Amino acid sequence: MREYLVVFGVALGVTYLLASIARMLAVRFGAVARVRDRDVHAIPTPYFGGPAMLGGLVSAYLVATHLPFLSRNDDAVFGDAQAVIVGGAVICVVGVIDDLFELDALSKFAGQVLAGVVVVAMGVQFLYLPLYNNYLGLDNAQSIIFTVLLIVTTANAVNFVDGLDGLAAGMVAIGAVAFFSYAFSLAVVNGETRAIAAALLTAALAGACIGILPHNFFPARMFIGDSGSMLIGFMLACSSISLTGQFPATSLSEGVGGGAASFLPALLPLFLPFAILLVPFLDLALAVVRRTRAGRSPFSPDKMHIHHRLLEIGHSHRRAVLLMYAAAGLVAFGSVVVSLFSGWQSIVGFVVLALLTAASAFVLPRFEGRVWNRP
Repeated sequence: MREYLVVFGVALGVTYLLASIARMLAVRFGAVARVRDRDVHAIPTPYFGGPAMLGGLVSAYLVATHLPFLSRNDDAVFGDAQAVIVGGAVICVVGVIDDLFELDALSKFAGQVLAGVVVVAMGVQFLYLPLYNNYLGLDNAQSIIFTVLLIVTTANAVNFVDGLDGLAAGMVAIGAVAFFSYAFSLAVVNGETRAIAAALLTAALAGACIGILPHNFFPARMFIGDSGSMLIGFMLACSSISLTGQFPATSLSEGVGGGAASFLPALLPLFLPFAILLVPFLDLALAVVRRTRAGRSPFSPDKMHIHHRLLEIGHSHRRAVLLMYAAAGLVAFGSVVVSLFSGWQSIVGFVVLALLTAASAFVLPRFEGRVWNRP
């Protein structure tokens, strides 16, 4: 655990320091977000949060290769981690080009697929699909298609939700911490090695996301841009894929406390990226339906995302972001708890927290309005 904390700290510190340099480079090269009708920022803001986070991830990886425990298990850890870092660099470069020149949707999609193919070619891919009390083996073609599909979908979901200052980075940080907790706990209770590529990647990812937040939270001094949003979505998806390759589905059946898990634990690496990003995925699906019904491209921008609607019903910028954080944390940690702990108490606790989160989204603006409008 201590070595993972070192990885987290290195990624956080390096990202925080590189962000200032990246911001100056973005201004120098004209990678600046102009103010448009659908935007919520009022002044032009530089991009290039992605290169800063990539620098933090690479630094954390290099430090990890020299840590005693992790370096003793380099075959189990650094093969997958290296592949994901290389693929992350590819998708970050695509995002930087988009931040500079505004690529069309097809070119951006091709770059995302290329990054996914690079990871698969280096050995990180789904080997099976978990089913209830069983699993389905995949042939090479099926594995490539399914792996690339998950990577591209997750990268686009994070890119879609990146509409408020600090929103995407904070949500992925929460998801990365939840996934690290899941992977590490699962290894401990099932007697597997604690040197896990997925744990290394999510510890570094959480550090990089938190390291960028002082620059990116409202009022943002810089945006992570497409280079950052696609990178962190890519990293989250690849972490889950790596976990399925390291642990056989048949060996992960025990929950915390020695009891059976409440549902097949092997299912969660596939489900958790979608659970963590439930709100972005829902937003993505609604956007595609909304734009297609209007006769427009599903990639055409608008100002009807969930975070825009939170602002419309009366939430401040900061509170809208914090509510989205709360939803992400609820679903991410709730999924982990329900998976690893058996019993009705965990389900009841999850439902209660869900109701409180939903109530705060709709009640707070009305309550605040009554307080401020009281004679």
